[in-house]
Amino acid sequence: MKRFIRKSWHIFTSILVVLAVLIAMALVGVRLLGFQVYTVLSGSMEPEYPVGSLIYVKEVDAHDLRVGDDITFRLGGNTIVTHRITEIIPDAEESQSLQFRTKGLANESEDTNPVPDSNILGKPIFAIPYLGYLAYYIQRPPGLYIAISVGAILVLLSFLPELFSKEGGGRRRYPVKKFWIKKINRRYIVCTRKM
Repeated sequence: MKRFIRKSWHIFTSILVVLAVLIAMALVGVRLLGFQVYTVLSGSMEPEYPVGSLIYVKEVDAHDLRVGDDITFRLGGNTIVTHRITEIIPDAEESQSLQFRTKGLANESEDTNPVPDSNILGKPIFAIPYLGYLAYYIQRPPGLYIAISVGAILVLLSFLPELFSKEGGGRRRYPVKKFWIKKINRRYIVCTRKM
């Protein structure tokens, strides 16, 4: 019975660790592949990107964009927006620069100001619904503390049973029958013999 419980516990904690790693990869690990991750906070692009979705944005050259493409851009300050391109306008001041008129799918009208190509962060490649809620929550203090605590608990749950088991890595104490001190290469070593 103990073996069954121990094996079940090991499977359970392994599944929890795998889930934690997958969520971490979805939130942070994709940055190694060149993606930026953003949470959808408004319904302006519904039903394409529902509120609470996590969108993965890949950097793109502004000259490769076409009417009908979705882009993620900096609106001003810290505001990041994802909208669809409705018109591409050559910049009157700089011949190499472009400006983009955009519109949210759920919005009735186009955005007021065109977006300069320097503000474009990239093009959304894919989105995962509802994962944005989790990402948004763990980026702020109460959620951050909970995420760190859950990680620490997972580590403890994974290794704690092995530390206290007789078969695991627990320390065993053997009675000593005899001990003596030996001098080897100008060092003294305590030698023991188990019973």
